[in-house]
Amino acid sequence: MKKGTRLALMLGAIPFLTLVFALPLVNRIHPIVLGLPFLLFWILLWVALTPLILFLAYLLERKYNPPEEGDDL
Repeated sequence: MKKGTRLALMLGAIPFLTLVFALPLVNRIHPIVLGLPFLLFWILLWVALTPLILFLAYLLERKYNPPEEGDDL
């Protein structure tokens, strides 16, 4: 596997890991953040951050693995 692909996959796994495996660790009613229980704030935060992280993964992939000469991308 190429370096850019490996880095992009590791970066793309961060939102998955934080939303699946970290939820039991942050499952608290208090503190209240922006009027929301912390768990709901955590989920909404990662839903908002996921597109940014995936865009960074895309940029890494393009940087280390540029498209071939005949590709349309």
